Amino acid sequence: MSNDVAAKLAAEAAVAAKAVAVLSTEQKNIVLQSFADKIRQATPTILAENRAEVAEATANGTAAAMVDRLTLTAERIEAMASAIEQIIQLPDPVGLTRQIEQRPNGINIAKRRIPLGVICMIYEARPNVTADAGALCFKSGNAVILRCGREAIKTSLAIAAAMRQALAEHNLPDAVISIVPDPDRNLLLALLKQDDYIDLVIPRGGEGLIRFVTEHSRIPVIQHFKGVCHLFVDASAKPEMALNLLINGKVQRPGVCNALEGLLVHQSIADSFLPKVAAALAENQVKVHACAQSLPYFSGASVIAEDEFGQEYLAPEIAVRVVADFDGAIAHIDRFGSQHTEVICTEDQANADRFIATVDTAVVMHNASSRFSDGGELGLGAEIGISTSKLHAYGPMGLEALTTEKYVVTGVGQTRV
Repeated sequence: MSNDVAAKLAAEAAVAAKAVAVLSTEQKNIVLQSFADKIRQATPTILAENRAEVAEATANGTAAAMVDRLTLTAERIEAMASAIEQIIQLPDPVGLTRQIEQRPNGINIAKRRIPLGVICMIYEARPNVTADAGALCFKSGNAVILRCGREAIKTSLAIAAAMRQALAEHNLPDAVISIVPDPDRNLLLALLKQDDYIDLVIPRGGEGLIRFVTEHSRIPVIQHFKGVCHLFVDASAKPEMALNLLINGKVQRPGVCNALEGLLVHQSIADSFLPKVAAALAENQVKVHACAQSLPYFSGASVIAEDEFGQEYLAPEIAVRVVADFDGAIAHIDRFGSQHTEVICTEDQANADRFIATVDTAVVMHNASSRFSDGGELGLGAEIGISTSKLHAYGPMGLEALTTEKYVVTGVGQTRV
């Protein structure tokens, strides 16, 4: 039964993708505005479903970070609608053509950007992904299959219903945005075998979910296992700037993947800087896991063993380490980072340039908060995901990452000799 349901969903999405691929930018933008309008109109229904799911998740002892991601408010729903309107303003990548060359025989070679086809989004307690993914896939000319986790399925169904209402009003197939109504794992496994119809799988959630999807999929998977982001405070850093970057990166929303999980401090400034860190983290009730050298600066911190670095806390917790020099910071990041986002705070431009060139990460920041590692903040509109693998896409993924290029060869009757 699961195989039949999955095959039907995927086949219908593949047909629907053809209908989206031929829409003009103007036509797509009109439908996107309708998505935003319908979501706003459905706010009472969405909130009612969400309140019930949040209450159930809380009663079941769900982790605070996941409950935060699950929770919607009127303001967050408005933000979803506004994000769709921002996507309307973004350039449409579909159809963009770049000239490659004209060969000596006269044939003209170009490359044209086209949709991928069918995207399968697999996510946990993140109902906003329903709107973000639906809108981004639509603008980039794709159909999308949304598979939400059990915790947020009713909220996501309500959001998808609003968007599908907009599709119907514009005579587009429902399967342009499909949502899997049953979070059963057997159905997920069946979906991951639909490589005849689905072109790309994008999982968003915990490391366990992403590894499961990667191990069981016949379809290419965008990987983003976890977000272990570091702030390296170099010897020349301005202390107040560094503190601001630390508190914003760790405290603003500790349960998201671009929150800081590690602080690295150059040993030459440890005596002057770490007491300020200790005071700021204590004021914000952040638990500290400190290396032996930094432990004396913190009250109530726990000592962290070498093999305990690299954890994604997703909570008001952070690992702190004093490093001997620039190379020590890079060595730590190489070993414990997750290729998501790394930050250096320094007034030494040479060190900043070296950090940017050397650190192995999808997003690198110089004197800017890790919290900017986000599709919206980087000008992509609502992001569909973050890739920490280097093939096809790397870092936050927007519209262009949901397209590819095909060769277009034009001649006047040339034949190969």
